[in-house]
Amino acid sequence: MFRRVAERFRENVLGVGLGGATTNVYSIYRGKYLATLSANLGMSYSIYNVLREIEAGRITRWLPFRVEEEALCNSIHNKATHPTTIPQTIEDLLIEHAVAREAIRLGLQEHMTLASPLRGAVSETGLIGAGFTASEAPASYIDMKEVDWICGTGGLLSHAPRRAQSALILIDSFQPEGVTKLAQDSIFMMPHLGVISTVHPDAALEIFERDCLVRLGTCVTFAGAMDEDREAGRLEGELPGGEPFDADIRGGAMMRIPLDPGDRATLRIEPRKGVDVGKEPGRRLETVVEGGEVGIIIDARGRPLEPPGDEEERIGRLLDWLQALEAYPRGHRDGMRDAVGPGGTE
Repeated sequence: MFRRVAERFRENVLGVGLGGATTNVYSIYRGKYLATLSANLGMSYSIYNVLREIEAGRITRWLPFRVEEEALCNSIHNKATHPTTIPQTIEDLLIEHAVAREAIRLGLQEHMTLASPLRGAVSETGLIGAGFTASEAPASYIDMKEVDWICGTGGLLSHAPRRAQSALILIDSFQPEGVTKLAQDSIFMMPHLGVISTVHPDAALEIFERDCLVRLGTCVTFAGAMDEDREAGRLEGELPGGEPFDADIRGGAMMRIPLDPGDRATLRIEPRKGVDVGKEPGRRLETVVEGGEVGIIIDARGRPLEPPGDEEERIGRLLDWLQALEAYPRGHRDGMRDAVGPGGTE
């Protein structure tokens, strides 16, 4: 079905199937199709393998509260021991979503390694052996600035309590650059529709667009060396009906502009010198973006994305990002701010 998306819109697509035992990453880039399977990385039966692959700090860096490594490991062990359970608290949900980011990131790294020119291929110099003697692996042929869609499927993404949670997981995992559309599976239908498409492609595509594909919105990324709390650029545009809006974009921040599915908005983005919004550093971009369940997401956290190392600063930044997207309901624990998102518990 990821291939159907690419064919339907004639655009480059990156996708992930985040399962309980495996993490699959797919790319359809300039007509090249590649699928990779990380058979030991998942969110239930294989969740502990994620922790084994990385340091615990790679998970806690996504948590807006303090947690001891032992408590984190116990939480992950409990999930692996009881794989069909679902989070019972906001904290447990945040831990699961933090692990999901790292599982997808590990799968993406493996995918990017394989999405590269073959070693030993004839080089520009005409020498076959040059590819074998290179000291470093060849760079991936996938340029994130040219990826038009990032899509996700799997139980954790499809059944996230709020769509903004899925959008944030995809953004933090794939770290898109430029202007990227985000979408997800509604109720974990994509694998089944993929099978149906081999027999009835038109019917599968119709069901996919009508009942399966959830447009989360569009992510606009300010990449480059970002000075936190200093101006990264300026954004102007018109919403449907000609309603104007403008905003000064600050480095290290996120912002959400509501825009319903099916609606479009015109954006004019003026990045400061050294900041890239999809063309070249400092170059102005004018584009039309599509709305979704979350809307337009402005991400000025820079690339590569790395939350602050200082614990207190990290917690403050994460809470700001979650609140900007209204991603989670209010929670109380060990310094969590009493406003991760509007409304009460869910």
